[in-house]
Amino acid sequence: MVTNDYITMNGNGFSKRAEEFIKRYHKLEVKENQCSSSLVKHIKAPVHLVWSLVRRFDQPQKYKPFVSRCVVQGDLQVGSVREVNVKSGLPATTSTERLEYLDDDEHILSMTIVGGDHRLKNYSSIVTVHPEVIDGRPGTLVIESFVVDVPDGNTKDETCYFVEALIKCNLKSLADVSERLAVQDRTEPIKRM
Repeated sequence: MVTNDYITMNGNGFSKRAEEFIKRYHKLEVKENQCSSSLVKHIKAPVHLVWSLVRRFDQPQKYKPFVSRCVVQGDLQVGSVREVNVKSGLPATTSTERLEYLDDDEHILSMTIVGGDHRLKNYSSIVTVHPEVIDGRPGTLVIESFVVDVPDGNTKDETCYFVEALIKCNLKSLADVSERLAVQDRTEPIKRM
């Protein structure tokens, strides 16, 4: 399904390049009572700006509109746990999340939800950030995939729809913040050879 430059993947529909990145980096084991999806977002900002926001496991509120506060226990490294306070309006107030993987060279961040007062059980996600050219300027291809248990009383479709809606809001906000920073940065167009 393609909506507003998002591509949601449960079957086919990605560009060859995005499909290659998903096969390489977004390997999530999906069990019987779980749902999974991958979303793609093109952002008109260079990869270094987008990654500088995504990699900040300790400051998701910089671009995630539903996060009001975040406190990380210990140093920012794999295994770090953050306590996230969620803004009112969602069926949750807190989420406890662990950083599973962080690679600044390949631009990969993976996390799992390990607690909180919400229905997202056994939630894991992977975010990758890839350089691309958009309208002759440096741009970024962001891919976020997830897997989560389907709560009692919900279907796989309902669960995926809910999580995808949250991720789409986060990716739109990431694009807005990154593109504002890119305008301030005044990145020069890429000259084609």
